[in-house]
Amino acid sequence: MDKKENYNLFLTAEQKEKLRRIRHLALDMDGTIYMENNLFPFTIQTLDALKAAGVGHSFLTNNPTKSVGDYVAKLARMGIDCAWEDMYTTPIATIDYIKKTYPQVKRLFMLGTPSMREQFVQAGFVSCEDDPADRPDMLIVAFDTTLVYPRLCRAAWWAKQGIPYIATNPDWVCPTDAETVLVDCGSLQKCIEAATGRRPDKVMGKPDPTMLDGIRDRHGLRPEEIAMVGDRIYTDIEMGRRAGAVSVLVLSGETTLETALKAGTADFITRDLEELGYLILESRKQL
Repeated sequence: MDKKENYNLFLTAEQKEKLRRIRHLALDMDGTIYMENNLFPFTIQTLDALKAAGVGHSFLTNNPTKSVGDYVAKLARMGIDCAWEDMYTTPIATIDYIKKTYPQVKRLFMLGTPSMREQFVQAGFVSCEDDPADRPDMLIVAFDTTLVYPRLCRAAWWAKQGIPYIATNPDWVCPTDAETVLVDCGSLQKCIEAATGRRPDKVMGKPDPTMLDGIRDRHGLRPEEIAMVGDRIYTDIEMGRRAGAVSVLVLSGETTLETALKAGTADFITRDLEELGYLILESRKQL
């Protein structure tokens, strides 16, 4: 990693101690380690250097459009070694939540990609068709890059009927380096709310701390030993705050420096993951 002389002069003693305590990074993906399909050039080198220093990592994403297997394969193609148990997605969190909270629910009408819907089917649920006679037990709304208008209308219909309604994530848009806006799950929720007056009964994913709690328990960590690293204030940083973890906002994705400084909620603001890695490694040299 590039050396940044005297950067630590701008950190307080408290900040340096927070950096020294970090043993695990909970990494947002899109906007943090890559942008869409383009891996940032510093990602692998930074993760390898931190791992050698005893700082592990897991990958989190609010993007439900792919299965865990899809994400593991995607990361492998980019040169990142990731085990299934190191990946936390909102469909997995949603499946676990339904089974725990609504054990009687079996039939789902879902706005989501075929890959996402297949995860629920593999978990034992039935995917209902776009048919008023095929009544679901629950409505699931997710980021759906395959969405067609009739299915959006059917989702609004089932929301209006008062059945349990869960959204996989609150994100308004998905980061992209293309010249477009990728309308995400939070925007679909607002569309349904405007048409029916109905909000989800539960919104999974960041900033809900469930996935971060799972990392804590799986690795036997304390909250302050985990750094939640991401590019969004209202999901990544808020999740870290709710879980009691160290929150690190990187400027390689959605959030600008002006917005980050105005919000003032992150423990650290760094240019990108590389800069965070440098700070963590430097903090250990001072022991």
